[in-house]
Amino acid sequence: MNSNNKQLWLTIVVASLGYFVDIYDLQLFNIVSKESIAGIGITDTNLIKNLDYSLFLWQMGGIILGGILWGILGDKQGRKKILFGSILLYSAANIANAFVTNIEMYMLVRFIAGVGLAGELGAAITLISETMDKEKRGIGTMIIVTAGAMGAVAAVGISKLHFTIFGLQNWQTAYIIGGCLGLTLLFLRFQTFESGLYDNLDISKNKKGNFLLIFSNRNRALRYLSCIAIGLPVWFCVGILVKFAPDFAQALNMNNSIHVDHTTCIVTCYLGLSVGDLISGFLSQYFRSRKSIIFSYLFITILVCAYFLYVENHSEFVFYSLSFLIGASTGYWVLFVTNAAEQFGTNIRSTVASTVPNFVRGSTVPLVLSFKALESHFTIIQSATILGIITIGLAILAVRYLPDTFGKNLDFIEE
Repeated sequence: MNSNNKQLWLTIVVASLGYFVDIYDLQLFNIVSKESIAGIGITDTNLIKNLDYSLFLWQMGGIILGGILWGILGDKQGRKKILFGSILLYSAANIANAFVTNIEMYMLVRFIAGVGLAGELGAAITLISETMDKEKRGIGTMIIVTAGAMGAVAAVGISKLHFTIFGLQNWQTAYIIGGCLGLTLLFLRFQTFESGLYDNLDISKNKKGNFLLIFSNRNRALRYLSCIAIGLPVWFCVGILVKFAPDFAQALNMNNSIHVDHTTCIVTCYLGLSVGDLISGFLSQYFRSRKSIIFSYLFITILVCAYFLYVENHSEFVFYSLSFLIGASTGYWVLFVTNAAEQFGTNIRSTVASTVPNFVRGSTVPLVLSFKALESHFTIIQSATILGIITIGLAILAVRYLPDTFGKNLDFIEE
């Protein structure tokens, strides 16, 4: 293996581990947020519930802002700088999160963490897409996303170990571990390299990373909005079906529904996502298509969601198995992020690759708010069905609109 190939695979490894820590932090917060709020001295149950949601909103606000910020910087300053800048920021925020002493500090740290978390995936996907051979770049992105999904499994595992260091609480230790994992990646930064397409981009900086350029003509704007729409079913499934899994279990009169464990649902779902991403990546390479595989996954998602919502009296085993299948059926995230990067020119590719997945992540907020609003008029099953039809329907329309990008030459700019 020559030195360029070694550098390429090291870059893939660093990007994969960076996304692993990214997902680790996102899911760790979901798992230990209430425990950590109690850990800083807040004991009122209703107040903890409200503050938990407030912290989530602060984090999502950081993710949306960070997606725009890192994307623009990635097009103006380079992909490699942003990849490691984002890792440094969210790693430092993770460590700081272990030492918050009041809710105001907690909100600020979650906002900063959200900003940091928003940059890693977009920079990684852009860098790998522009560096690897156009026929094989799907393999690189597949490795990154598949490894990243396992970060959620690690978060659950570490949070369940209940061990501490230096007398800190369990949640503090878990945050410190995540921060240290991220910081270790910075030692590998000098062995990675910048995208050749970016280095050879011979245009002025004011033509790079122009977010408004995306909306300067109808075709480009529709391409961008379509890229976002394709990812909505993933976060409908993760943010609604899995997040509120115990509530659905009770609504479906599941045997022993009171024992359904939310964290176990997260583990099984993300294991499914990892498997689904791995398979979708291979199928895309084999059939030389992004669109056809995404279509197939959306069809399977419809079947799995329908069974999940309308078949009653599951056992716990079946319920957790369905959580796995929900993850596996939406495991086209790798194709979603790769497709977004391939749709646009080099001068705004990082901007698109960073904002699209983070806007989809941020869609969790309006999805949850819509879900709760619908529940005031419909049953929990009917409310989920309505949102599922909307999100999956939009995704199907978006896939039909977009051209297939497999093997597309990415050496072009948006005028």
